[in-house]
Amino acid sequence: MSPARRFGIAAVIAAMALLITSGVALAECGKVTVGEMNWNSARVIANVEKFILETGYGCEVELVQTATVPAMTSMVEKGEPDIASEIWINSVRESFESGVAEGRIVSAGSVLSDGGVEAWWIPAYFAEAHPDIRTLQDVMDNAQLFQDPEAPAKGRFHNCPSGWACKIINTNLFRAYGLGEVFNNFDPGSAEGLSGAIAKAYEREEPWFGYYWAPTAILGKYPMVMIELAGFDAEGHACNTREECDTPHAGRYPPSAVLAVTTQAFADSHPEEFAFLGNISIPNDVMNAVLAWGEDNQAEGNEMAGYFMVKHEALWSSWLPADVAAKVKAALR
Repeated sequence: MSPARRFGIAAVIAAMALLITSGVALAECGKVTVGEMNWNSARVIANVEKFILETGYGCEVELVQTATVPAMTSMVEKGEPDIASEIWINSVRESFESGVAEGRIVSAGSVLSDGGVEAWWIPAYFAEAHPDIRTLQDVMDNAQLFQDPEAPAKGRFHNCPSGWACKIINTNLFRAYGLGEVFNNFDPGSAEGLSGAIAKAYEREEPWFGYYWAPTAILGKYPMVMIELAGFDAEGHACNTREECDTPHAGRYPPSAVLAVTTQAFADSHPEEFAFLGNISIPNDVMNAVLAWGEDNQAEGNEMAGYFMVKHEALWSSWLPADVAAKVKAALR
């Protein structure tokens, strides 16, 4: 076992002791449900929220496994979960704004200080070897270079897994650009399937074309070059977020605000906890490093959260009142 891995595990053990047994904590703020999305940066944030809410505020926290669209739908229609850990607003803007207008949900703040980046990419080594491929039209003109091994008459476009909001957006963009003439719209099946396709392409230095986002460990470990799409149009993008979009828009993703969202009921009944959520702000380079550590060590979400808590005490302490930060620090010792 490498020294780096020994350090990581030791740090996580210190941080995780309370995460595992925290159900015995005094539930001063009551029971709180946190929606844990099914990708790693969201898992980190959800588990950091859990740890701080339990050790600093005395909450009894339950993590609820979910994804962007079902979480937003459930919060607006059913008032649960109380907190969604990482909502990429561009993917669900209409339902989010409708829920805010109706007084059902509210933004706590931007959990990623640099925002999120969603785009279509090719590997850096492939871009270097093919300096003439930079726009989507270039990609379409060279579709044979991205041959789909299961249907080699066309190239393969790697979409998001089913259930993700970006699957809907990408599919509408796929239609709008007419990619179906030369590309197959490939569903990787899972987050692991999508990231694994990039890793596999890198190992073999093969062509790859598809969607990914930042911050992620994958884009930190495997440099990619963004493919140039047409300009962003707010109305067109709004249509692209809907499965029933009749006139999909050929544009690009805008930079995305990435928010912690709560129900209005939670914000009203837990003002101190809501203020903490509003203070969460993690730079992309910090998150990338945590995610890369997690991938290298095959860590779970709570382990990555423990690593973050140990490595970045100054950052998370700045989100909290001094007395609450002292409680959390004591739990880490």
